[in-house]
Amino acid sequence: MTALAEHDSGTAARILAAARELVLKRGVKGVTIAEIAQRAHVGKGTAYLYWGTKEDLVLGLFARDFLAGADEEIDVLTADPELSRPHLLCPRLVRFALDHPFVGALQAGDADLLGALTQHPRSAELLDTLGPAALMETVLPVWRRHRLARTDWPFDEQAYALHALITGFLAVANRPQTGRAITVDAPDKVMATAVTALLGPEEAEPADVQAAAAEGLQVLRRRREAVLALIATTEETKK
Repeated sequence: MTALAEHDSGTAARILAAARELVLKRGVKGVTIAEIAQRAHVGKGTAYLYWGTKEDLVLGLFARDFLAGADEEIDVLTADPELSRPHLLCPRLVRFALDHPFVGALQAGDADLLGALTQHPRSAELLDTLGPAALMETVLPVWRRHRLARTDWPFDEQAYALHALITGFLAVANRPQTGRAITVDAPDKVMATAVTALLGPEEAEPADVQAAAAEGLQVLRRRREAVLALIATTEETKK
């Protein structure tokens, strides 16, 4: 299994923490490796022992946000398979994107924060691997097989509609509230109701839910390993 740099080195952990703080404060374009190194109390050359470029370092930050979300979801589904039900899982994935700023920024294409990295191939790869909307397209066949989603609707159309629902809730949650914006007290509950209206009533027996959770965990673990492999491509082998 790929080891993260910060697990082997306190220096790498400090560099990552400093980079995260500065990027969230000023955006990718407004930060240099020299500033990151200064904030981490290391020499500029030390950062280059782990990351060849600023872009590699920042992409590593992005990937770690996705990885954290995957780990959280693996823990949740392992502890309680019932939480794999669509009306419970979808709001949780939106919340994950909101709670992990780089995931949310990539999903929203936030160029103010991410700069040119919004268009970077590795950014697209992260979204395609563990992005909330992309995960829905992967998990939807599992729900359909285990009577957690209606099957009288062509898969492509249903996946498109679910993707639009997820990205729409994310966009509304991320948008600054101006003018006469419509708000609700419990957006997660509203989204759960919308998911049920879209996918139909859940007719699964407990055994179906257990099987769906097990398949979902397999998907998450495979995707997690893919993100670890992507992180490895951003980090230097010299430690």
